[in-house]
Amino acid sequence: MKFTYYGHACFSVEVQGKILLFDPFISPNELAKDIDVNSIKADYILLSHGHGDHVADALTIAQNNDATIISNYEIVNWYGQKQGYAKGHPMNHGGSWKFDFGKVKYVNAVHSSVLPDGTYGGNAGGFVIESTEGNFYYSGDTALTMDMKLIPLFTQLDFAVLCIGDNFTMDIKEAVIASDFIQCNQIIGVHYDTFGFIKIDHEAAKATFSEKNKSLLLLNIGETVDLRVEA
Repeated sequence: MKFTYYGHACFSVEVQGKILLFDPFISPNELAKDIDVNSIKADYILLSHGHGDHVADALTIAQNNDATIISNYEIVNWYGQKQGYAKGHPMNHGGSWKFDFGKVKYVNAVHSSVLPDGTYGGNAGGFVIESTEGNFYYSGDTALTMDMKLIPLFTQLDFAVLCIGDNFTMDIKEAVIASDFIQCNQIIGVHYDTFGFIKIDHEAAKATFSEKNKSLLLLNIGETVDLRVEA
């Protein structure tokens, strides 16, 4: 699977020939100023919650690509009724759906959620993606939660994308515990460095994971890597 990082908590994963884009916050992010939003491709846009630093460019990219927005009921409904973009698939916690690229399960996250105009954004969530090319988990913005222990009961993960920046979400040490809970040692970090509240020491973060025989990948904005998974 090809994984591309666009800064903050935004990334894409190519699965079964489809491009899944997560939480697009690019144009307002000074660190991502070299990324052209209009060049980004997406077949599906998955939104973990309604905060502006996760949905800022969702409508533009969706319209550019005729992409399907996948999120909770409230967010998908908001795009349809208030933004005039009705191509969406609503979900809620514990539910799953089989798409043409694989299965998506919407799982719990502990975080607030409100849309940019003040509309209630439902409960924040994360996503577990299962496909013939591999399985992965995106935590979304969340505290460390015992609910993460449920994920390996149903899905063996090849990698996971975890928030690590502290203040608004888990910190590095809690992300290590989260990786234990989900039984996954290949971790990609997101939601760090964008604001002063969430700046991290990269080498210290990597060392914290390495001490537990785990891998923490911190990508440069715009960088693409090929994540090889076990057959």
